Amino acid sequence: MQPSIRACIGLGANIGRPAEAVRAAIAAMGELPESRVLAASRLYRTPAWGGVSQPDFINAAVLLETRLTPEALLRELLAIERRAGRQRSTASLKWGPRTLDLDLLLYGNQRINRPGLRVPHPYLHERAFALVPLAEIAADAEFPGHGSVGEALRHVDVGGIAPLAADFIDIDVE
Repeated sequence: MQPSIRACIGLGANIGRPAEAVRAAIAAMGELPESRVLAASRLYRTPAWGGVSQPDFINAAVLLETRLTPEALLRELLAIERRAGRQRSTASLKWGPRTLDLDLLLYGNQRINRPGLRVPHPYLHERAFALVPLAEIAADAEFPGHGSVGEALRHVDVGGIAPLAADFIDIDVE
C-alpha cells in the first residue's frame, strides 16, 4: 500500500457559475478514494491570466492527504472536471475560459516529469492566482526549486486578487 502524502490542488473557473463549480469540486475531492481534504482556502476573484480576453476567475486551493499515486490522483481530478462540463481537447484555447480547471500543483516534495504530468506545476512559481490561495492553507509546504509556497509567493505580483465576501452571490458569466 502506498503511504499517504500531502498533495496541493489548484482550482479555478470563470464561466457558468464559477464559485459554485469550485465549491462543488472541493466537495468532490472529499469523496476521493483513499484521500481526505485537510484544508481548503477561501475563494478568490482573480484577473484572467494568459493574454486571452475573458471574465475574471474564481480560484481556490485544497490540501489533500492521499494514498493515490500522482497518476491516479490526476485521473480523479480530470474526472471531476469532466463531471463539471469541462471538455479538454487539442482544439481548446490554451489559458482560455473554462467551467472548471483542477491542477495538481504539488505532490509532497516530489519532482515528476512525465508525459501529461509535471509536478511541481511548471508555472506555479509565477502564478499569483494559484499561490495566494495555496499560501493560505500551506505556506510552509515544500516547493521544490523555490523553497516553500510562502517564499515563492513573495516573488509574484498579487495585484487584483481578492477574497470573495462571505455573502458573495454567484452570478452567471457568459
